[in-house]
Amino acid sequence: MKNDLRIVFMGTPDFAVPTLQTLVEHKYNIVAVVTAPDKPAGRGQKIHQSPVKEYAVSQNIPVLQPTNLKSETFLEELRSYKANLQIIVAFRMLPEVVWSMPDLGSFNIHGSLLPQYRGAAPINWAIINGEKETGVTSFFLKHEIDTGDLIFQEHVPVLEEDDFGSMYEKLKYKGAELALRTVQAIEIGEVITQPQIVNSETKHAPKIFKETCEINWNQPAEQVRNFIRGLSPYPAAWARFQNKNFKIFKVETLENAGYTSEPGTIHSDNKTFLHVQTADGAISVLDLQMEGKKRMPVQDLLRGYTFNV
Repeated sequence: MKNDLRIVFMGTPDFAVPTLQTLVEHKYNIVAVVTAPDKPAGRGQKIHQSPVKEYAVSQNIPVLQPTNLKSETFLEELRSYKANLQIIVAFRMLPEVVWSMPDLGSFNIHGSLLPQYRGAAPINWAIINGEKETGVTSFFLKHEIDTGDLIFQEHVPVLEEDDFGSMYEKLKYKGAELALRTVQAIEIGEVITQPQIVNSETKHAPKIFKETCEINWNQPAEQVRNFIRGLSPYPAAWARFQNKNFKIFKVETLENAGYTSEPGTIHSDNKTFLHVQTADGAISVLDLQMEGKKRMPVQDLLRGYTFNV
């Protein structure tokens, strides 16, 4: 029962905090938290604690911050907590010596409907690929990343207005609900798992880099829109106009725009609108950020900047 569970929680970003908070509020025994080491961040390079550490400290939960997950010092300390269950949300890849340690196993919460979108950026890629549905999955860890046996899944619709930011918020709370449901099932011994079935339709979610985020205007307008919203607000899709980089956060597709120029061509009255040609039409840029400036609506940018059209 609940008192018999000794849980180690592993996570770093704010995506993981609602899960930890939910477990604490439901009186589960979180014996320790493992999170990333503190690091300098921001303009002042002040030492920054992870959101998971901040919450753990506020609840007086012991915090471990290893730089090397295979170091004997860390492994000895982890064993000393005698955990029989580990829960992982948005943490780095674990070596077998860590995930195989507890008797009841280690389970992960992943931001997709596995086996779809295994990898580092599942929420981004689901939106980039124009999915109408995504979700969260709990599964037991094994050797290859994101391949373990499935426990539970929750489906979440992707709305037309959703972007990465809005789906991230939805899924971090759905993930917390799913983690609680999974722990409750483990607690009473009623977990039935099933293997992941991979086929030719299985899509992946590799890590996203700055180069990955450049907009390809040779694609159809709807594909460009999905690409931009799948990267908004972070890490943000970008394009280069007039030797300047622009991050683009929000657009809408234009039907029957009537432009016949090359993809990537700008059309603007330099007052109220900024349209960019795509392979089959155009998009209207609504919200963007020029290098060295802050993010703003396009009309605000056009008050102080002129495009050659």
